[in-house]
Amino acid sequence: MRLRRRETDRTADRRVIWQSASLLLAYPDEAWVDRLALVRAAIRALPPAAGEPLRRSVDRLAEQPTVDAAIRYVDTFDWRRRRTLFLTYYTAGDTRGRGVALLEFASAYRAVGAVPPAGELPDHLAVVLEFAATVDEDAGYRLLADHRTSIDLLHEGLQAMDSAYADVVQAVAATLPPPGEQDLLLARRLIMQGPPAEAVGLDPYPLAGPAAPAGPRSGPVDLLLGPNPRFAAGKAL
Repeated sequence: MRLRRRETDRTADRRVIWQSASLLLAYPDEAWVDRLALVRAAIRALPPAAGEPLRRSVDRLAEQPTVDAAIRYVDTFDWRRRRTLFLTYYTAGDTRGRGVALLEFASAYRAVGAVPPAGELPDHLAVVLEFAATVDEDAGYRLLADHRTSIDLLHEGLQAMDSAYADVVQAVAATLPPPGEQDLLLARRLIMQGPPAEAVGLDPYPLAGPAAPAGPRSGPVDLLLGPNPRFAAGKAL
């Protein structure tokens, strides 16, 4: 029984980390200050090692006025600088293969009754984290673990610029299995060569930025569900 309770606590902590990271990785809009306060309250219950990176990030992000935070956000998450929040870009770049990779995310959402958000690509890290925290933990975990290399490359890029968001991505990475040998080889190759480039038959991909408003919400994205009743924005918090 004790082991079962420990496992329950561990998965609950993981969902709090994912939902908190999703809120922090959303574009700083008029609800930014409230989101920071929500995350600060939620992570108090986390074990120190799990919560500390998020606490550091909240402290640093809270030092900026919302307008400055929004400018810094857009400047930080620029896919041309290999700091994109779109996970498939690292491994597929602007190629036909990225369309297939994006379809895998959308299919994972639909498989549990979630409609991929209309205002954002389905591989946006904040979207995936919201899905994992509040819709389907196992399916979300698999998506994140399968793109561990992209998450590590994002973390490396954010660390290089001493971004407050580096701690957010570090907290997410800590919930995933350690990178294997193939992950490390792929990461080294991508660091040296960058993502593939083809740019054939693809529409331009949107940069990370504000999503179109779609009514009141407490999370960064709107995953509109069909029959699945489990999703509620902010449920994990």
